[in-house]
Amino acid sequence: MANLRAIRTRIRSVENTQQITKSMKMVAGAKLRRTQSAFSSLRDYAARCAEMLGRVAQGMPVTEPLLLPHAENARVCYVLIVGNRGLCGTYNSALLRYLEELAEKEEREKFLVVCGRWGKDMIPGANIPIRESFEIGDAPDAKEAEELTAYLRGLYTGGEADEVVLVYQRFRSVLQQSPGTQTLLPMAVEPPEKEAEKKYIFEPDRESLLRTLTDMTLKNTVHAALLEARTGEHSARMTAMTAAADNTEELIGELTLQLNHARQAAITTEISEIAGGAEAMRKNR
Repeated sequence: MANLRAIRTRIRSVENTQQITKSMKMVAGAKLRRTQSAFSSLRDYAARCAEMLGRVAQGMPVTEPLLLPHAENARVCYVLIVGNRGLCGTYNSALLRYLEELAEKEEREKFLVVCGRWGKDMIPGANIPIRESFEIGDAPDAKEAEELTAYLRGLYTGGEADEVVLVYQRFRSVLQQSPGTQTLLPMAVEPPEKEAEKKYIFEPDRESLLRTLTDMTLKNTVHAALLEARTGEHSARMTAMTAAADNTEELIGELTLQLNHARQAAITTEISEIAGGAEAMRKNR
């Protein structure tokens, strides 16, 4: 009987775990749909802004500070976009390993700007000084992107960083994310594809439009990176919770089978004891 109680207790425990994993899977799925939709929309908008920036900057002398590389180029700032919590497989740990490998190959002076709440005790183990950290929500909005963009712009224009590099998980599909980098500053302006010569009228003037488009492209790039990273986090967590829920289902089946075997053995033992007692009473009579 003690064995039966132990198995029943374990089944109830696994069932409770299964309810938690299924709930987390549903929550991650809802967040994934929200961030993936926002990321898809912003990615197209950011691409159009970058295209317009290339058209406006074409043939102009480069004077915008965010487009000019620093002559010294001795300090690099890594902007690490990690998750807000765990239970998402290797999403965070793989990104941290990627950063460590990246830092080992970098000979310049380097420091970190961390976005996300995960790994506050683990990230310092990468032996890269942390300059600043930002709290980024599960669905990053424009205000969070503007705050981070303003800080990174200040680092670059103030000469504290000669290059700003985003390090985050690139979203490939719901089942796949891969660590990658994107150079944020200095901004690279892609020249437009070859086309028939066109004349543009600029209002108020070309220089003002260039500054506006530069700021818009920078903010959109940061916002898109935050959304892409969060989309990958939610998809990784949904995948991990799906696997966990499937494992609990399998474990419950195995425990139920053990319970049935134990119950059958207990019934067989009871029948044997009753039959033995009846036989002993018959012999005594």
